[in-house]
Formats: sequence, C-alpha cells, structure tokens
Amino acid sequence: MKTHLGRRPFSAMELHTLFSGYVYGDEKQPREQAKHWHFWLPLLAYYTGGFSDELGSLTLEDVHLGTGTAYLHVHTHGKIKARKIPIHPHLFSCGLHEYVQWLKDHGHQRLLFDLPAKSGRYSEKARIWFSGEGERAGYLQKCALPTVDQHGHKTALSSLRLNFEQQVRISAMQLGSKAGFCYLLGLKEYPQREFADMRLLQKIVRGVRVVNTHTHWQRFCNRH
Repeated sequence: MKTHLGRRPFSAMELHTLFSGYVYGDEKQPREQAKHWHFWLPLLAYYTGGFSDELGSLTLEDVHLGTGTAYLHVHTHGKIKARKIPIHPHLFSCGLHEYVQWLKDHGHQRLLFDLPAKSGRYSEKARIWFSGEGERAGYLQKCALPTVDQHGHKTALSSLRLNFEQQVRISAMQLGSKAGFCYLLGLKEYPQREFADMRLLQKIVRGVRVVNTHTHWQRFCNRH
C-alpha cells in the first residue's frame, strides 16, 4: 500500500482503538469542548474516503437520501475530481438520518456546521483536533495512538482515506470494476464526469469493514 505524503493507513487494531475512543464512548474528557464534527468527520473520512476540506464543505444539498442509492456529492477538492459516493450502511446505523433531520430542524446548511474554516480551509482545525499541535494533544494522542511509527510513516486524518482506498480497491477488483475504484477515489484515470451504475458503486463501498457496531450519534450526544 503506497503512502500519501509519507502517511500510511491505520492498522485494524488502531482503527478499533480510534473508533472506540472517548468520542465514541459514554464519557466526555475533562474540559472537552464537544462538537458534532468530532463524531462525524472521522466516520465520514473512513467510510467515504473524502478529505477534510471536501467533507467540511458538504451542504445538505450534497446529501441525497431520497429514492435510489443514497449518496454524498463530493465536489470541492481542487486536485480530486467530483464524485458521488454511496453512503455506507453503517453511517445510517450511526444515526445519519436522525442527524440530518436535526440539522434541518435547527436551520443548519452544512453537514459539519460546527467545523470552522481557517484561512478558507476546514482541514486546519480538523488536523489540530485530530493530530494535535505543539504541546496540545490531539485525538490520536488521547487514544494513545502514535502519529509516527517505527518506520517513520505518519498517521493522520487523511490516513482514513488510505484505509478506504485499501478496502475499496479489493472489493472493486472482486467485482471487476477498476473504473468504479478510480471514480470513487476521484482519480483522473476515470475520464468521465459521471458513473452510470450507482448500485455497483454501492457494492464496492460496502466492502469497507465496519469497525464499531455500537457507534451512534445519540450516544455521543448523551455522554456525561
């Protein structure tokens, strides 16, 4: 598996630790300033392969939950092509339907409405929260996960895209669809703007392994 900018995907054990940390448990950290995006951003990154800026820019108009295959329309990253990513069933198990309705009821337009932008980008705040900065510990450190392994390879929020890439590559190969893989990753190797067979894409995305079956947004909201 190639690294991205010196990064590597999380191991299976690291994923289990990450998605069983305090954000996905029942207790808040002391002085924690809980935000809804803390819960949703790692999940969306893992189950869609989207970058922080792409996911932070999603509006409710980009979330299609109607008839047919439910998908997210990701279309804001300058170097990655726009794409429609089928929503993994586990995101619904995590309470995505309820969360979207809550957003509508409260008049929010962005899916990750409480993730602020810095210098026009959402990735900066996400990076600091996830990986820390200086003496400030990030979510990784609070989960006792290293940011650099013994080989010098880093883990960061974008590592979750590598996990997505790793798993959809396998499921796409099993389904005989290299084109579907290239489309889901937003790669230029897929020249067309659209992918006609959304059901095939859905089958490919379902190849992403569920990490924690007990994860739910309402559980996050009810932490004490």
